Amino acid sequence: MADERKAGERDLDADDNLAIRIRGLRNQFGPHVVHDKLDLSVRKGEILGVVGGSGTGKSVLLRSVIGLNTPAQGTVHVFGHEVKPQERAADSQLQSKWGVLFQDGALFGSLTVTENVSMPLLEHTNLPRALVYQLASMKIAMVGLPPNAGPKYPSELSGGMRKRAALARALAMDPALVFLDEPTAGLDPIGAAAFDQLILRLQRTLNLTVYMITHDLDSLDTICDRIAVLVDKRMIVDTQANLLKSDHPWIKDYFHGPRARVVFERPPRENGRTE
Repeated sequence: MADERKAGERDLDADDNLAIRIRGLRNQFGPHVVHDKLDLSVRKGEILGVVGGSGTGKSVLLRSVIGLNTPAQGTVHVFGHEVKPQERAADSQLQSKWGVLFQDGALFGSLTVTENVSMPLLEHTNLPRALVYQLASMKIAMVGLPPNAGPKYPSELSGGMRKRAALARALAMDPALVFLDEPTAGLDPIGAAAFDQLILRLQRTLNLTVYMITHDLDSLDTICDRIAVLVDKRMIVDTQANLLKSDHPWIKDYFHGPRARVVFERPPRENGRTE
């Protein structure tokens, strides 16, 4: 049975089934090594939660995947195409395959929500501006914002609405892969739970692959198929159920601390999120 399970895992992690494939990654800034011989496979159609302590390089890793950081060693492939930071400006076709929601939303304060969501379409397509704005309105509705949110500026929105506007912009180009950096940070519990359900609904409806950096234990428990833990400059990736059994000191502290016990008091699930 063990050999059959390992064979099944190899099939799941075959290149054709991967949205992201990282091998032997090393990120280094001067003498400071952030990642060393890091491997990571993100399967198509899954929601992967990425966690790690402060300073472990979660954002650096994200920047390496989307071509904003040049690793010292290793390779990054997205949907089978190697990400080369030095060619990023010319590789718009690859960039159109993903969307990014940064932690603070990173909306342009001088532009309306509609104009913010329209930016990727105006930059990467030759569509008429009127059609671009129509498509932007569709994305705004898709993330649960009312029509009157479009003409407003980010400063006129609540924190939760700004998160949704930023998500609409990340979805503007109909990407197959979405990166979310702390999407529920700063939201109240009700707003965070609603945003989790929005992510889950969009993932199912659009067949998205979701790479989500988060410290939100509820998000990990509710919507993630697997969890990637960044420790010791490398990744440990498994289901929540298996990570709860880990003997690694940081993982034990993270998943068995006072807050975690409240979230994970339910029986652990063997196969990712609840359907």
